[in-house]
Amino acid sequence: MIASELFFTKIQQQYNDQLPFVAYRKPLTSDLKGVFQTNDTVYEVENYKETGFVFAPFDDSESSILIPLEHADSLDCLYSMEEAFHPNQNEIIFSELEKEIHIELIAKGIQYIDKNIFKKVVLSRKETVTVSGSNFIQFFKNLLNRYASAFVYCWYHPKFGLWLGATPETLMKIEGHQFSMMSLAGTQDYKGTLNVDWEDKEKQEQQIVTDFITSNLKPLVKNIKISDIETVKAGNVVHLKTMIKASLNMDSFNLKHILSVVHPTPAVCGMPKQTAKRFIIENENYNREFYTGYLGELNFEQKSGPSSKLRNIENQAYTYSKRSSQLYVNLRCMQIKNNEAYIYIGGGITKTSNPEKEWEETVSKSKVIKSIL
Repeated sequence: MIASELFFTKIQQQYNDQLPFVAYRKPLTSDLKGVFQTNDTVYEVENYKETGFVFAPFDDSESSILIPLEHADSLDCLYSMEEAFHPNQNEIIFSELEKEIHIELIAKGIQYIDKNIFKKVVLSRKETVTVSGSNFIQFFKNLLNRYASAFVYCWYHPKFGLWLGATPETLMKIEGHQFSMMSLAGTQDYKGTLNVDWEDKEKQEQQIVTDFITSNLKPLVKNIKISDIETVKAGNVVHLKTMIKASLNMDSFNLKHILSVVHPTPAVCGMPKQTAKRFIIENENYNREFYTGYLGELNFEQKSGPSSKLRNIENQAYTYSKRSSQLYVNLRCMQIKNNEAYIYIGGGITKTSNPEKEWEETVSKSKVIKSIL
């Protein structure tokens, strides 16, 4: 394990050399991990039996990008949060035209729902903020310092650009034959308490996601268990969360197939999936790229064994390895190009949505990223 200063120096050197890398920290940990590719080749995921860090787009008809462990150096360090960080409290500025365009898009989505074309659609927008592109490591540190309970990352490939984010949402975790997915939807500003009154619209939105996941997983897994709904904090907002857990049949397990069934979920796309996805691609007037895709560790080796600290031969004999995949939905993220940061935000639209309130929700969500710039 190396010192954090050396870790960030490695990130800067990799970026200067225009070589792919990812640096990330899982929620509620202090272990900062890095995977540094040794060439600039574009590796695509083919069958999801590969081992590496995957970065997948929203549009599942496009290729997912892999930083393969066999062509990369792996480093990690302990990162101590810096208490000196003070988030930017500047007033959020946007144009009336920007607001009008997004409200019109939401109204069109509601019209389609009223016509029973789909039940839910997630509509997003992209903001552009002028920044100093050379400050990306400081932006990454700010995210680390600000969002301890999120999956925080910095990802770069010379062919696809530089992305950073702090996402509150797990797509799925697989450890051996244990499987879990998160259903996360509904948003309100955090007002100092998790004792929140949720409206029917928000409860319905979250239930749609949970029902979609469970109904699609049932033919593919065993022993599905659904947790109670809870309110969780993510930055300056709160969401409704449900955990879905199950066991895998390892003889027939196919991760590529499971991902094709569940991604993109109604939490980032809509329901029915293909109809909502087509509406998004045709009406949002920009390419989401990796926003609302997913990212994370694919088939990493995880060693398990006795809890004893003794490193003797007997203990080593009981140590075993299993495959672990931990994937997160790419929310609360931005892309940096030259001296501009593109910030992506969206929200779920249902029959009872209010376009003005939905706009305000995207403004609240944009503060998560803007606060660190």
